[in-house]
Amino acid sequence: MPKHSAQERHFISRVGWLRAAVLGANDGIISVASLIAGVAATSVDKGTVVVTGVAALVAGALSMAAGEYVSVSSQADTEASDMARERQELADFPEAELEELTQIYIGRGLPRDLAAQVAAKLMETDAFGAHARDELGISEHGQARPIQAALTSAATFAVGAALPLFALVLSPRPIAVWVVTVSSLVFLGGLGAVGAAAGGSGTWKAVARVMFWGALAMAITAAIGQVFGTVV
Repeated sequence: MPKHSAQERHFISRVGWLRAAVLGANDGIISVASLIAGVAATSVDKGTVVVTGVAALVAGALSMAAGEYVSVSSQADTEASDMARERQELADFPEAELEELTQIYIGRGLPRDLAAQVAAKLMETDAFGAHARDELGISEHGQARPIQAALTSAATFAVGAALPLFALVLSPRPIAVWVVTVSSLVFLGGLGAVGAAAGGSGTWKAVARVMFWGALAMAITAAIGQVFGTVV
């Protein structure tokens, strides 16, 4: 029987930046590798393919930063609005809010007397924190952080996008498509493993997931480039 540790390791505190980091790196590898595969499948020279990849890296990193900042800011605005409303309700209707908190704990399996005692004690010590956590579902670990998400996604996108670019620069033009594709799948597998380790989850499932979708994206883009013979 496994022995329980008094110092348990949990990874939920990493969820904010880890999500943004994995998203950025994954998107950087897949999007730039797919673009390179599509362009390299045409008859254009290697210099053109490299310039296209660099442009995709810069544009993608900026797009990731802007997109993450806007989307996570929307989440932060919603959270702020809900929390302000909750503060006002606690000030105006404390009895109703006490009953609301009691009903939440009853719904989680506590008998009414115990639920009422827990709710009353929490209302005395940290009423807003209890309602934010148990009514709104907003916790410190999951709270929206737009700047952190934007910077993390942009940085990891750039790092991820640079990997297939390096593979392209180091590969002979005739086999560039294959070198970029195979190396990018290796990079994606590594990303899946690192993300799983950082999040404390299973490795093989994460590796298989990112490699499958990366292979599919690159195969489709390369096929388009091959069929149409033009920059995509």
